[in-house]
Amino acid sequence: MTARQPRYSKEEFARRGNEIYESQVRAQVEAGNHGKIVAIDIETGAFEVAKDSLTASDQLLAQHPKAQIWFVRVGHRAVHRIGLAGSTMSL
Repeated sequence: MTARQPRYSKEEFARRGNEIYESQVRAQVEAGNHGKIVAIDIETGAFEVAKDSLTASDQLLAQHPKAQIWFVRVGHRAVHRIGLAGSTMSL
């Protein structure tokens, strides 16, 4: 298996991913998917929704093998949280 390399800077990746989510995806996934993960190909705008990032990315890569994937958790500011309750760090 060949490792996929990012084709964009971290800043450009985030900008594209957030822009696509807000302008194209959010309205389609918000109802009934709170807490689920959206995997978005920042080049095509294609996306998949699943209960976790691994499943969402696998589904997206099955359709778009060269996808540059940005993740969003529906209804949350961050995809993951680290730490104990009350003292967490968002990623």
